Order: sequence, then C-alpha cells, then structure tokens
Amino acid sequence: MVCRPFRAVAILRPMPAPQAAYFISDAHLGAETREREEARERRLHGFLTSLEGRASALFIVGDLFDFWFEYGTAIPRRHFPTLAALRRLTASGVAVTYLNGNHDFWLGPFLRDELGLRTHRDALTLQLQGHRIWLHHGDGLVGGDLGYRVLKRVLRHPASIALYRLIHPDLGIPLAHWVSRWSRESREGRPLDGDRLWREIASPRFAEGFDTVMVGHFHHVWERREGDRTFFLLGEWMERFSYVVLRDGVFTLEEHPA
Repeated sequence: MVCRPFRAVAILRPMPAPQAAYFISDAHLGAETREREEARERRLHGFLTSLEGRASALFIVGDLFDFWFEYGTAIPRRHFPTLAALRRLTASGVAVTYLNGNHDFWLGPFLRDELGLRTHRDALTLQLQGHRIWLHHGDGLVGGDLGYRVLKRVLRHPASIALYRLIHPDLGIPLAHWVSRWSRESREGRPLDGDRLWREIASPRFAEGFDTVMVGHFHHVWERREGDRTFFLLGEWMERFSYVVLRDGVFTLEEHPA
C-alpha cells in the first residue's frame, strides 16, 4: 500500500448574490444645457457604474429625465450616455425598475426592449428583505391636486400620445422642455410640510399594512420613523444626490460623493 500525503482541497462556493436595493428619483436630466449638466450627469453615471456587482436592484422613482417621449423611430438623442449606462447596469445583472414621474410619464417600449428596464405606472408595492414597501413618484397625492390629477389622465390617454407623435421631434421636444421648466420652477422654493405629507401620503399606506413609504417629486431629502414605520422623501440628483439603500433589512438615507 502506498501512502500519499494528505492534501487539503479548498471547496469553492459561489458568493451570494448582493441583496442591496437602491432607490433614487428626480435627476431631471435635460433641464439645463449639456455644458451645465455635465458634472452632475457624470456623477450619476458614476453612481450607476458603482452598483455593478454590489446591488441586486435599482428603483428609479420618476423624473430621471426632465422630459421623455418615444416617437416611432426616434428617442431624445441628448440622453444616449445615460441610456448606455443603464444598459450596462442591466447587463451586469442588476434589475432596474423605472416608475414614471410627472415629467417622464410617457415611458415607452424602448426602455424595456432595448435597455432591459422594467417600467411601471403609478404606485408600486414591494416585498423586500422583510419589508412591505409602497413606492410612488409623489405627484397628485396631496389634497388640492384635483386639477393636476385630471390633467394627468388626459396627458396619459393613448389619444394624447398619438396626437403628440404628429409633432416633429425637433419641435415637440423643445416645447415639452419649456413646459417642464415652467412646471418645475413653479414648485421650487416651497417649504417642506413634513407633517402634512406624513398625514396625507404615508399614514393611509401604513393603515393598509405597509411599513415603508417612499416618494420623490418634492425635491426634499427627509425621513421620519415612528416605531416600525418609515417614510422617505428621496430628494433629488440636481444638488443633493441622495438615495435610499436597503441592505440586510436596514434602510439608510445616503448621498453619493462627488
């Protein structure tokens, strides 16, 4: 009998997939000239690249673009670098879900078919890491927005979309950006009434059994926790570059460094 020395054999086990989920909103890309937006666009792309290999999911909670519309054979060329960054992210295995906002509510099949994004209208409910989460861009949720809610239904009607496609992109896109700028500037500088938002947005969802509510739209970075209930305003990616991350069952509100 020949005795051979014992050799330890390393058993390689696959690394567990990352479970962190990230939530951002309100970058409003295209709101300014390309030169003025270059730095913050680069910062956003750096954030997207940083998620590869360390995130399982990214949720874009509306208004990534200041305006988005897909014609039959054309999309806004201005956003090609951002679209490429999103495509690389989905190709790396990160599930990206894009909720429409009040500036980019015409999300079309290009984002789904060419980039691999999941698009979603209005509220999205999630079960993640032991939490029941309610997501919405945040527009039309506060009392007194009846006129906007009616306008929202009209603008999202298939007939409205078909009529808009009759306008040449070189006219339709600048016109939409002008309207978006007016809409955004009309809300800028409004003080945050956190108690009202908690009362009118968060509390009804907590009563339905959700433990976490997140919205964008208001361009304020804010969180409020009461017991096991948490309410987040996601902020924006124009000055603060804020996001929420859910990691190992714990939510944190963070900012992406320059």
